Amino acid sequence: MRVMGIDPGITRCGIGVVDVDASRRASLVFVDVARSSTHIATHFRLRSIADAIDDAIVRFHPEVVAIERAFAQNNLQSVTTTIQVMGAAMVCVGRAGLPMAVHTPSEVKAAISGNGNANKAQVEHMVARVLRLDAPPHPADAADALAIAICHAWRGTGLLGAGEDSRVSVSLSGKVSSKGTMTPAQQAWAQAQAAQRRTGAVDPRLRKGKR
Repeated sequence: MRVMGIDPGITRCGIGVVDVDASRRASLVFVDVARSSTHIATHFRLRSIADAIDDAIVRFHPEVVAIERAFAQNNLQSVTTTIQVMGAAMVCVGRAGLPMAVHTPSEVKAAISGNGNANKAQVEHMVARVLRLDAPPHPADAADALAIAICHAWRGTGLLGAGEDSRVSVSLSGKVSSKGTMTPAQQAWAQAQAAQRRTGAVDPRLRKGKR
């Protein structure tokens, strides 16, 4: 399977492509960071990033694209622009007629390292190890894009717009269900996702003490 991973960001957008065989052995195909200038209007910055994503799709022919989901931060402006890049990336994928999956940061960290709370250094180290690289890709956005691609290839779940889109699912209340035996990576992902759901990460109103 050839998977493209996208780590959305308006200043730096990571784009990574990996091949993963039936034994789950992953190899690097391409990685880059699409950059946009802070001195131009947002819609022009989005166009620049979309052009880079379109170009990577045309050059490397991924079978599926995985995008990291934006998560709530104190910096509302940062979240807003990240969501805008997500939307631009989704348009690129839809225009190419490719299947797409969206994964949370915790899902990606759990899949690549077994720890849903892994820090950036740990993720970078595991990406280099999985892909058998001499050093982690830099900047961090590049490593994150590859981690997202590996996450999707290993999980094999979460496709949007498909009837049979998932072998493993986690309900909003944190209940895990599987259509077969889960791999260790799927188990780690499911546990991270369930914990996130149970603490109200999907809906802040579900957090303890909140109504």
